[in-house]
Amino acid sequence: MSEQFLIRLSDAPATGVWAQSNLSFDSQGAVIHLTDPNNVKQVQRAGRSIASQGVIKVTLQGERWNTEFQWAFYQGYVSPKQLSGVTFVENANSNLQELDALVKSATWARQMINGTAEDIYPESLAAKAAEFIQSLAPEHVSYQIIKGKALLEQQWIGIHEVGRGSERPPVLLELDYNPSGKEDEPVMAALVGKGITFDSGGYSIKASEGMLGMKCDMGGAATVTAGLALAMQRGVKKRIKLFLCCAENLISGHAYKLGDILTYKNGTTVEIVNTDAEGRLVLADGLMAAGETGAPWILDAATLTGAALMAVGQEYNAVFGLDKPLVSEVCSFASAENEAVWPLPLEKWHQNACPSAYADTANSRPVKGGGAGGASNAAGFLSRFVPNDGQGWIHLDLAACFRDSANAEWAAGATTFGFRTVARFLAEKA
Repeated sequence: MSEQFLIRLSDAPATGVWAQSNLSFDSQGAVIHLTDPNNVKQVQRAGRSIASQGVIKVTLQGERWNTEFQWAFYQGYVSPKQLSGVTFVENANSNLQELDALVKSATWARQMINGTAEDIYPESLAAKAAEFIQSLAPEHVSYQIIKGKALLEQQWIGIHEVGRGSERPPVLLELDYNPSGKEDEPVMAALVGKGITFDSGGYSIKASEGMLGMKCDMGGAATVTAGLALAMQRGVKKRIKLFLCCAENLISGHAYKLGDILTYKNGTTVEIVNTDAEGRLVLADGLMAAGETGAPWILDAATLTGAALMAVGQEYNAVFGLDKPLVSEVCSFASAENEAVWPLPLEKWHQNACPSAYADTANSRPVKGGGAGGASNAAGFLSRFVPNDGQGWIHLDLAACFRDSANAEWAAGATTFGFRTVARFLAEKA
């Protein structure tokens, strides 16, 4: 047996005892037999299969490996317990610099999403995101963390209210990537991420089985941060701002309650009919902050609704926007990055889909799961807080960024699915 466990690709079918399989083994390692010359999912499944057999270190070999195949294998191979172990091959068909950038960004996102809520809490998430982005361009990145009562002073009511039940204060991270160094440089794009570091559901408390994976509810914050990191490593030179809306949604004598009415900075009043519909409450602040930058392009990402998961499953992220041409563009960006998205309905009238007798709107409907069309209703709520009647704004509901259990393609935990779409959005629009 070779000292290295080599993984090779072949367009020829397997033979002998492996004839019914797409994966064969020999004294050097393993061969992936491609039944479709462009099937990255087949390569990813092979990576997961090999990792599941306890192989802790592999080397990819041969000219058949292109960048996408290498990345697909890596995505299948890694897991929360094994974030490395793949040696990429340098050849004429691959871009090792791109692979290194993908790994760096995805590894950070995995560490954040898979990390425990005890370690990844609102202020630590904001600080770790700022430290990560700053490490990529120290001279071009500045930031501020607005914490606790300072949120009220600046009228970021949603983040404060959702997070006030925790002993660890809620925060808003505002990060500025400005490679020009000019103070008056226009902001070309803004990113907003939901950073609920643990979601108990609040007084609308989740069942244990629904709460177990809720350390992942900051997946939106991790995704947009990793997307910005990848865009920077790919060479984006436009000014971009990042807003992370970070809080723990917990129960205490000081937690926000059903029936509360919040008055946002733009004057919108919101009745709380479900404390487990908290993500849209914090994102509303982030979207207003993004709008204040004057950026023509705004993208937010969040593990926002179970309704999106029911609609598109875990193979797609759901995309929403009032700007229909932009929605189509983002679908094409995702396709170019081998990240599937699917557009779900959003119209102006969705803003009124959660009526309240006491406020301009409720934050949901007072029925289980938010009722029919819950993902679109949540997006409609968010659209109240974006500028320009939603032109230039995209909302990603990240149904595919986390898995409670493993399957044939993914280990359990964070998938990072979506961060490449964010990076491509910045490259194309910023």
